[in-house]
Amino acid sequence: MNDVLEDGWEIIRFNGHSQSTLYEEVAIEAPLTIMINGSEFATIVCSPSHLRDLVVGFLASEGVIRFYNEIKEISIDEGSGFAYVELYKSIDPSQIDHSKRFIGSCCGKSRQFYFKSDVKTAKTITSKLSVTADQCFHLMKELQTNSEQFIRTGGVHNAALATSDKILTIRTDIGRHNALDKIYGHIIQEKIRLADKLIVFSGRISSEVLLKISKIGAGILVSKSAPTDLGLKLADELGITTIGFVRGRKMNIYTHPHRIIDTKTS
Repeated sequence: MNDVLEDGWEIIRFNGHSQSTLYEEVAIEAPLTIMINGSEFATIVCSPSHLRDLVVGFLASEGVIRFYNEIKEISIDEGSGFAYVELYKSIDPSQIDHSKRFIGSCCGKSRQFYFKSDVKTAKTITSKLSVTADQCFHLMKELQTNSEQFIRTGGVHNAALATSDKILTIRTDIGRHNALDKIYGHIIQEKIRLADKLIVFSGRISSEVLLKISKIGAGILVSKSAPTDLGLKLADELGITTIGFVRGRKMNIYTHPHRIIDTKTS
């Protein structure tokens, strides 16, 4: 399939005291039910593009798999909205119940996780990658310039895998978590090393987003949007450099600023 995420809708637009009827593109959302070894695992509401990446990344994020070679087969029926996954191993449903809240600690810290999968898969980051403020500004501008679906609809989020110099891969979805899972799935399938990579992101830096960055293994998150307090607490404890409100020539560095070489730019 192609990567067009939008559908059209006839609207009435008001502009001051005038109005006009026109055709406008809107972002598509659709449910995708993931079946594992014949049993229903989860249903995700998502944008219907790069669905294989989404499924792989979601399963890794939930702790079902660690490596792509644990998957025997994936088949996706876009028409009916089902993804069928066959694993080489059997799965005990009680061990992968991602819907129940769980409070636990990790790495001797007082950090609290809300889901069993987070306890198993979140990890402290020790990346030695560093970037300049100018590189952060450049990467965000590149992400926005290439965010065609957002420009046309205003209804999607974008996540990108990047080096300090350029964007490598962009994934788009109506859900910011899904966009990150699509990036994660791409990384796992292509066996991409994260030592010299970072994530550039359009969405709010919530605790869930931060945990996904930890699971991916990136040491730097550059976002256009705002963080939450729990997101920053997790970033601080998990060793992730968190940068928000990257807009034009301004940005806020919230945690682990040692990875930003120069925080003063002209």
